[in-house]
Amino acid sequence: MSEVGLAVGETVPDVRQALVRPDGRTETVSLSELAAEKPVLLNFYTADFSPDCISEWCEFRDFDWFASGEDVRVVGASKSGQRFHRKFISQFDLGFPLFADTDLRLADAFDVRYEAFRVSTRARRSCFLVDGEMTVRYKWVGNHWLDPTRDTPPVGEIHEAIVDELGLAETETFGF
Repeated sequence: MSEVGLAVGETVPDVRQALVRPDGRTETVSLSELAAEKPVLLNFYTADFSPDCISEWCEFRDFDWFASGEDVRVVGASKSGQRFHRKFISQFDLGFPLFADTDLRLADAFDVRYEAFRVSTRARRSCFLVDGEMTVRYKWVGNHWLDPTRDTPPVGEIHEAIVDELGLAETETFGF
């Protein structure tokens, strides 16, 4: 099996998609606009309100370092639409913006489009750290034996890898 997803060191094609902000506002934003301000940890997930995705986003929310957004901007992307994103953010009190990647152009740009059981096309669960130059600095891609959208990212390990990759001072985190 060939490697899935853009490799560390590759340049990310810039894509504009609808982004639902935590306050419910929606605007069309390019990934480069977000990464210009600070590195972006882009998290592809299956769909709003699926049990695995609820668990994943609550872990990011409860891990203080990611929730503070001081060093890295955490952004989600799934095939779910804007209306579901607003409800998902509100119901779980998420402080992260979510791309509505309904046509999977963002998933295609990162080479993580996946056809589950030859029935449903979506993004493979994955995380990419993208810097201001639009270069992939870190990646994690799910590889569950049956369905790679079922893996959940190891939030603590991702935190440590990002701190190392960006040369950040280690800070105390809450929730883990």
